[in-house]
Amino acid sequence: MDKKIQPDEKLAKILELEMLSVNEIIRERMASENAPRIPEVTSHLIGAGGKRLRPILTLAAARLFDYSGDKHLKLAATVEFIHTATLLHDDVVDESSKRRGRPTANLLWDNKSSVLVGDYLFSRSFQLMVEVGSLTILDILASASATIAEGEVLQLTVSKNIKTDETTYLKVIRGKTAALFSAATQVGGKVAGAGEDACKALYEYGDALGIAFQIIDDLLDVEGSLQKTGKNSGDDFRERKVTMPFIKAIKKSNKSELEFWKRTIEKGDQNEDDWDKALLLMQKHDAISFTRKEAEIWVNRAKLALRALPKSEVTILLSDLADYVLTRSK
Repeated sequence: MDKKIQPDEKLAKILELEMLSVNEIIRERMASENAPRIPEVTSHLIGAGGKRLRPILTLAAARLFDYSGDKHLKLAATVEFIHTATLLHDDVVDESSKRRGRPTANLLWDNKSSVLVGDYLFSRSFQLMVEVGSLTILDILASASATIAEGEVLQLTVSKNIKTDETTYLKVIRGKTAALFSAATQVGGKVAGAGEDACKALYEYGDALGIAFQIIDDLLDVEGSLQKTGKNSGDDFRERKVTMPFIKAIKKSNKSELEFWKRTIEKGDQNEDDWDKALLLMQKHDAISFTRKEAEIWVNRAKLALRALPKSEVTILLSDLADYVLTRSK
C-alpha cells in the first residue's frame, strides 16, 4: 500500500522551488572561513531530516497573498536559523543525547560548541532580518526570539514543581514553541503586504498550531517510542519536566500518589520501575486522553483562524496540517 502523503509534504512539494532557494541561503549563511566547526555542527542538525515546518509556514503565508518578490526566502531562512539555534541551546540545557534519532551536537562535540554555534546562528538570523528592510518584521522576529528565551527560562523555573498548573504550562509552550510558529506565519503575510486583519489571523493560526504541536510533542514523550519519535519515551519524566499529561494526572492524584510525584519529580529520587508506575497513574486518571482533547481544542482554533484568510489550495493544506498535528509520530 502506498504511503499517504501528509499535508506538510504536500506544502513542501508546492513550495519546492522556494525551499531550494531557502536551503541555498541556509548553506551560504552557515558557512564560516574562520571557524570550520560552525558548519560542521550546523550541518549535523540541519541535515538531520527535519521537516522544515517553520520556514514552510513563512513561504505558505506569503503564497496566500500571491507574493512575487524574494524577501520571504530570507525570512524563511531566518526562522529556520532561530529554530536551529534554540535546538542547540535546548540540548545543552536538557543534557540531551538524542535529537531526531541521532546523537545531539553537544554529545558529538561539546556543550561549549553547541552554545557558541547557536549564538552564531542567532546572529546570522538577525543579519538576514535586517536585509529584508522592514522594522515591523524585525520587531516581530526579535520579539519572538526574546519570547522563546523567556519560555525556556520559565520552564527551568517551574520544572520539578508538581504544583505547576495548566496556565503556567501554556505560558511555557506559547513561549518556547508557539512564538516562532506565529512569527513565521505573521512575517510571511507582512512581507507579502497582507492587511492587519489577515496578519492577525496568521498570527492566531501559528499560535494555536504551535501550542497544539507542543502538547502533542509532550504527549509523544509519554506514549511514543524511540523508533517513532527519535527520542526515548519518558525523557520528560526523567528530566523532571512537568508537562500537560503529568499535570492532568497530578491534579487527580490521591495522597499516596502525590507522594510518588513528590519523590520522583520534586526530589528526583527515581528508580527503574517509576516510569512504568507514572504511566499507570496517567492511564488511571485519563491524563493521556484529556491531554489529546486539549490539543484538539487548539487545532480547532487554528482552523477557525484560517477562515479570515483567502481561500486557496494552500489554505486547505494549512487546515489539513492542523489536523495532521494530532496524528503525527514525530
